[in-house]
Amino acid sequence: MFYIFDFLTSELFYQIQNPQNTVLFVVHSEQIKFKKKKMKEGLVVDAGYVCKEDTYLTVSKTSLFFVGDGFTAYDCKGALVFRVDSYGPDMRDKLELVLMDAHGRCLLTVRRKRPSLHQRWEGFLGERTEGQKPIFSVRRSSIIGRSSVTVEVYKNQGEEYQIEGSFAQRCCTIFNVEKESVAEIRRKVDASTNVVLGKDVFSLWVKPGFDGAFAMGLVLVLDQINGDDYVPDGVDVEPTAAEDSLTH
Repeated sequence: MFYIFDFLTSELFYQIQNPQNTVLFVVHSEQIKFKKKKMKEGLVVDAGYVCKEDTYLTVSKTSLFFVGDGFTAYDCKGALVFRVDSYGPDMRDKLELVLMDAHGRCLLTVRRKRPSLHQRWEGFLGERTEGQKPIFSVRRSSIIGRSSVTVEVYKNQGEEYQIEGSFAQRCCTIFNVEKESVAEIRRKVDASTNVVLGKDVFSLWVKPGFDGAFAMGLVLVLDQINGDDYVPDGVDVEPTAAEDSLTH
């Protein structure tokens, strides 16, 4: 007796052969239980934005009146998902950015903590109020040279993320404590012309089980920590074949 599995129909066959005849039995797919590893649940800023499947957002740097720290994020159908408004050139001096949904509801506030040698930023649920406690912090792993970025979640003991790569070149990955990729930032490629777009437009790929609002909040912090003028030596600005797939 031997087994045959049909991956197209998800059916398992087992065959018994003897000198007289051959008999083929079918075991239906519901009788077979496959265990798929589920990503450990992480911090949730808003349950409505926890991705049920691979989610691709197109993020654009913009501003209502000045080129600066404003952002918009659209889904694959062109619908606005997130926005961050910037009203003036002194926005950086406020050291605080508010992530909103498409209707202007405040989801998350990120604020720089001073003094801080590691450029530490903290995240607060909704629109931050005086005395409110942060739910996570983001900081450079080292104050010297090029380094990864560490994200620490306060309420969930042991929950931590590492951001590796170069945000300035729009090429970095967010890993959880088990080294699973939960979100990626990549250069955006125009699918119709196969042309790499400028760094003001890029892709945010969020994996199933991770909160898109949390991921977008980390994008805001990375933009403030790194800035567009920080370009590490030896970084290739051309997207790889894997990065090109993010445009589809």
